[in-house]
Amino acid sequence: MANRQLFLSLLSLCLLFSSGVMSAKFTLVNQCSYTVWPGILSGAGTPQLSTTGFALQPGQSNSIPVPPSWSGRLWGRTLCNQDPTGKFTCVTGDCGSGTLECAGAGAVPPATLAEFTLNGAGGLDFYDVSLVDGYNLPMLVVPQGGSGGNCTATGCVVELNGACPSELKVTNSVDGGEIVACKSACEAFGDPKYCCSGAYATPDTCKPSSYSQYFKNACPRAYSYAYDDGTSTFTCASADYIISFCPIPAASQKSSGGQLPVTSNVSYSSSATANLSHTSLHFIAILAAIWQLL
Repeated sequence: MANRQLFLSLLSLCLLFSSGVMSAKFTLVNQCSYTVWPGILSGAGTPQLSTTGFALQPGQSNSIPVPPSWSGRLWGRTLCNQDPTGKFTCVTGDCGSGTLECAGAGAVPPATLAEFTLNGAGGLDFYDVSLVDGYNLPMLVVPQGGSGGNCTATGCVVELNGACPSELKVTNSVDGGEIVACKSACEAFGDPKYCCSGAYATPDTCKPSSYSQYFKNACPRAYSYAYDDGTSTFTCASADYIISFCPIPAASQKSSGGQLPVTSNVSYSSSATANLSHTSLHFIAILAAIWQLL
């Protein structure tokens, strides 16, 4: 019986490799000068990943295996704390679970989102960085080792909170009003013309607003509103992905605790790809991707 089970397991593995469908890997990197707590939500009908929420200290990274045909989204939570009762909450990107793990709950807007559908139509991965639900921190997605499609970096690599329109700004009441996030117009006003709902639920009726153009001008490859897919969706086959928070070191960029560190200070934790050659390759790829986006 045990031999039969082993045979079936090996057969399944062979079929997986012969079909060209293999697991991917997400490497999440924190280049911010403050702790980021990534959150992960799997799409309906796709399996949960090995973790749905954890802490990344400045300079740390964490690699997560992702099964074939997975879909879902990732984001960064900031200014998180645990109260005396053990309840875990975050000022931005909170998922409302009350714990470190999001456990099937999504981000409360505003939050910068990285969205993925792996091994979709034509065997391609579809991915984007979305500001449709607003923005809380810079994010960059860089495909590694993939081919085909429009296999290139995307993201929003600049700090937008400081210049956010006043009516969209989110402030942290605890520290005297630091700007910590920037709402979408839909979230701020609930108007169908900004939400692309009701009478505005088609590409013909829902057009970019001055608010979505603020996001688009700053981050041309990121989703700025619901029907922005023409310039904001990217595809790749058989790739791994590096997802970086605060990818640009700049003294003028501040959020949730200070200035961004220089890229060369980032080190990989033991749970990530820890050898020097892989680290160097990752950051060469990140720097090249940033150059493309600027």
